[in-house]
Parts: sequence; C-alpha cells; structure tokens
Amino acid sequence: MAPPVTERGLKSVVWQKIKATVFDDCKKEGEWKIMLLDEFTTKLLASCCKMTDLLAEGITVVENIYKNREPVRQMKALYFISPTSKSVDCFLRDFASKSENKYKAAYIYFTDFCPDSLFNKIKASCSKSIRRCKEINISFIPLESQVYTLDVPDAFYYCYSPDPSNANGKDAIMEEMAEQIVTVCATLDENPGVRYKSKPLDNASKLAQLVEKKLENYYKIDEKSLIKGKTHSQLIIIDRGFDPVSTVLHELTFQAMAYDLLPIENDTYKYKTDGKEKEAILEEDDDLWVRIRHRHIAVVLEEIPKLMKEISSTKKATEGKTSLSALAQLMKKMPHFRKQITKQVVHLNLAEDCMNKFKPNIEKLCKSEQDLALGTDAEGQKVKDSMRVLLPVLLNKNHDNYDKIRAILLYIFSINGTTEENLDRLIQNVKIENDSDMIRNWSYLGVPIVPPSQQSKPLRKDRSTEETFQLSRWTPFIKDILEDAIDNRLDSKEWPYCSQYPAVWNGSGAVSARQKPRTNYLEDRKNGSKLIVFVIGGITYSEMRCAYEVSQAHKSCEVIIGSTHILTPRKLLDDIKMLNKPKDKVSFIKDE
Repeated sequence: MAPPVTERGLKSVVWQKIKATVFDDCKKEGEWKIMLLDEFTTKLLASCCKMTDLLAEGITVVENIYKNREPVRQMKALYFISPTSKSVDCFLRDFASKSENKYKAAYIYFTDFCPDSLFNKIKASCSKSIRRCKEINISFIPLESQVYTLDVPDAFYYCYSPDPSNANGKDAIMEEMAEQIVTVCATLDENPGVRYKSKPLDNASKLAQLVEKKLENYYKIDEKSLIKGKTHSQLIIIDRGFDPVSTVLHELTFQAMAYDLLPIENDTYKYKTDGKEKEAILEEDDDLWVRIRHRHIAVVLEEIPKLMKEISSTKKATEGKTSLSALAQLMKKMPHFRKQITKQVVHLNLAEDCMNKFKPNIEKLCKSEQDLALGTDAEGQKVKDSMRVLLPVLLNKNHDNYDKIRAILLYIFSINGTTEENLDRLIQNVKIENDSDMIRNWSYLGVPIVPPSQQSKPLRKDRSTEETFQLSRWTPFIKDILEDAIDNRLDSKEWPYCSQYPAVWNGSGAVSARQKPRTNYLEDRKNGSKLIVFVIGGITYSEMRCAYEVSQAHKSCEVIIGSTHILTPRKLLDDIKMLNKPKDKVSFIKDE
C-alpha cells in the first residue's frame, strides 16, 4: 500500500485520491478487472503507485488503450484515460457493437473535464455497456513529493515562438494548462490567491487570469456543491525568462549534476558493475536517493563510502556471534543488507560517473561560470571585465559547443545584453553559426540579448554570509522569490494578485500571543499554508531543490513547485533554437 501522506507528499495525496475516486468507486468483493490506460495516465499511475498497489485494488492486467488487444468478454474493464479524441476513439472501438464488445462492461474515469462533444459521442455509441462515467480532476504528474509537471513540453514552443500563425495553438494550450493547474489546486484542496510576475511578457498574466476564472467555476460546482472561499495559500505563476542563469549554469548538487552530465532518460540510470550492464531508477522509494539528491557532490562522495563501512561493520559484528539466534537474525537481515549495499553501489557509480565528466573539463569551466553569473569572484572581488573571464573558456579546445554557448549566454546575461557586432564576433570566433539561435532566441523569452538593456538587473538577496562551496556560489532566483513570498515581501506592483479577495497570507506562520503555537512538524504541514508555484516553460533540478530547502527552513509553509516539464540545459538550448522555426519542423513529443 502507498505510504502515509507525510512520507511522499504530493505522490501520496494523488494516489489516495485515485484510490478513493476510481478504485473504491467501482470495487466489488472478489471481482477482478482489466485496466486500460493512455499515454498520460500511464505516466500518472507510474509516478504514484506500483503494480502491487493495483493488484490490491482488484486489477489483474494493465493494458495500453492504443494497442490491439484480444477480447476478454467475461471481465469488466476500468478505463482511466484523458478526455481526448484519440483516447475516446480507442474506447469506442472496444465497444463497437454488442457482438464485438471486447469486455463485459466499462467503467470510465477521465482525468479532467470531458467536452460535451466527446461525452455525447460515447452516449450515442455504447451507453448500455457503461456502468460509470466520471471526471476525477487529476490532470498532472506528481513527479516528486513536492514537484509536479503538466507533461506538456510543447507548451514551451507555443508560448514563446514569435510566429503569429501559432496564436490559436497558444490559446488552446493556455486553456489546457489552466485546467490542469486547477486540478493541482483541487487535489491539494486549496483555492489559492493567484499572483503572477507582471513583466516583461504577458504569458503569466494571461494564464493567471484563466486559472482564477476556472478556480472560481470549479469551486462553485465542486463535488460537495458548496462554494469554497479562498484558502490560506498562494499560487504564483512565472514566465521562464525570470531566471535564465539557473537554466544554463553547471550545478554541482547531486541530482542536478547527474541529469545535466549523464544520459539519464525517464529517471533510468545505466551503469556497469562487475563487467555487467545494469540499470537503476532514481526515485523517491529509494531513501538514500532522497537523502543525498540535493547535497553537493563533494559531500556525496564522502558520505557513501562511510555508509558502506557502517554496513560492513554491522555485518561483521553480527557474524562474530555464532549462536543460533544470532545466525537467525543475520539471515533475516541479509536481504536488507543486500538491498542497502545495492543502493549504495548505484549511487557510488552515479557519483563517480559525474566526477569522471567533471574532473577533465567541467571543474575549470565552473569557476568561470560562477564569476560570470555573480559578477564577483570567489574572494568577493568585483569582476571588472567579463570578457576576460569568458575568453579562456572559448579558447579551450576540450569544451564542446554546448558548454561554450552556455558560457557565452552567462556572459551576455551578466552584462544585461550586448551589441550585434560583439555577438557576431563571438559566434564567428567559436564557429557556432549553425547554433547561433540558441543564443539569439532568448530574446523571445524577454531576456535582453541584443541590444543591451537600459533597465538595471533585479537586485539579489545578500547571501555572502551563507556557507557555500566555491564552485557553487550561485543561488537560483526562485529561492529569493519563495522566501519573499512566505515573508510577505513581494512587491504588489511586480507581483499583482488576480483574485479580488485573496485570504490573508501568513506563510511565515507567525502567531499572535493568544494563539497556541503548533509544536508538531507533521501537524504544521497538515494545517500550514501552501505556496504553489508554476513556471511556464520548464523548471530546473536546482529550482526543485530550492522548494525543499525553503520548506525545510519555513516549517509552517510547504512549497509545491511545478511546470510544463523538467529542463536540462541541453534540452532547453535545443528547444530555444527551434523557437523561430515553423511548427511543422518542430517535432512534438506529446500528441495533440
């Protein structure tokens, strides 16, 4: 069974809701069902439960709705699908006529609002075969305990491409994202005050207005038919251009570094041990991964060997005793030891693979990147000439084009835009003419590239007293925003509310002398405020880390951060390069 809410946060909340609204709704003692999923719901269920959980709910087989399947007419089928034409058409094929029905009966659960056109299509075709047809309002993926994604990577192109012919596509995707964000709020049982970053683009403002309108409608007609007022939570919507630096900088905390430097796909890490190829999934069920993923690589490299020693010494201590009871204890512990050691071997391999990439080239690069990003060196001295910091990186033959482009971007961000002449010279010198749009197209995200911006760069919090590693001095902008939001210090002109009557915000959890202060951490989490963040166009692993750090520091407020998708620097640069290309040349991952 899924662990309690406190253990895996958002994942557990989602699983409990699916359990209550889907499985409990159609469960019959001793009856087994076949479950059919589409692409989105496969990801959704994989993110919050295991096959054993589904077996416990009476599911015997899980099938892909898009594939041809043999009929199993003696069994009922549970369809958990998105309300799209593609998924509905696949369902209708399964119940084309009474003699050709694939299953005995159907229970349909849509992730989100099903349009009338699709609903009427189902009703007209096979209403007699349907026992249930419901919308459950979970249209997002709980990626981690405090991170969600809408799984719409193509939103990046539609929201930031300058091509006017994409206007309809953009409007449609904005509507879709707004619907999905409302399901995040509904799943958390929140009706938050909605705020957005007002400049330089208007995507955040448009999306915030849509979300506010849809929240209002949703809470007028929720399951209990009660109008729910604004809760003590905030939803902040931001355009991706708010912090370009964090998207291209080399991060040295474990998770961010691994996903940047190694070919990890779908959270699957491939490695070799004892000459054999193996793979491991980096997930929150692995306690060790949760414990070390946000730590600096230097700390991780120290910590894992220590844990290995601890386990071997525990094992030796037990082995020293030859009594039957001691041996019985050891036998019981062996699978536990084996499991722990396997996890440690995985993370040691992962850390060593990161270091093998880091040592030859990235280490030198990091110093230059940090100096450019912060405008000061490790000693706190102001960088007088950014070009002198950049040139050695560009002249180094061991750095690939991606790394050089990342350094050029950091240089341009540091001086708040440059001249056309200077940019042309840099592009020609590094011979990256074919990839120059990876630099130029940042302007579509509202980031100054050419010409230099007349506006001053936003002020940063002074973090000089915080302990950091020399090559990790940069703090993502999101951390400033989260801390200021919790402490109620966000400028209301720069961060306006859409909501007319947002509830009084008390994210810092300050209590008056008359109120009894909460002492229990879990109680705090249950009753405290929630700060929900949504970034249009992707979030980085370092920004995800900030959500956990800020929640840890402010016990009375939990930060839930999400986006259209998760970014790695290379993928982002590839996406940015495509922004000024016609959409038929851009291959989208997700079906419309």
